[in-house]
Amino acid sequence: MKHLLFAAGLALAATTASAGDNGLMRKDSALGVTETVDAMVTAMEGAGITVFARVDHGAGAASIGEDIGASQLLIFGSPRVGTPAIKDDPAAGLYLPLKVLVYEDAMGGTKIVYEEPVAMLGKLGGVSEDAAYLKTMAGALAKFTDAGSN
Repeated sequence: MKHLLFAAGLALAATTASAGDNGLMRKDSALGVTETVDAMVTAMEGAGITVFARVDHGAGAASIGEDIGASQLLIFGSPRVGTPAIKDDPAAGLYLPLKVLVYEDAMGGTKIVYEEPVAMLGKLGGVSEDAAYLKTMAGALAKFTDAGSN
């Protein structure tokens, strides 16, 4: 029974998010970096979200003889959601489209990290912290990173 509870706790830990410093959300993934990003891309494309870029930081480091482990940045969004934020404060364009980083930690685990939209855009003068699009962005980030963490 103790082993079942321990295993259940590990499984739960692999799919929960925790808020970190500066509004960063962190999740563990049971998959590798590439598989995690692939799963998120599939979920995004299925929802009609545009994937603008997939930046392979690990490959970039390897190209100069360095090893940072597997690390990929996914850049994605929807003009229907981002445009109202940019209309409220053009500086929102510095933070949009949305980004999620997936990397391999020192222990070989896969981590997902992204910035909460309220923390990211709420510091701008023209963006109200209760703007509906912030909730939409937060929901999308949670949904797509959950898709990658299972």
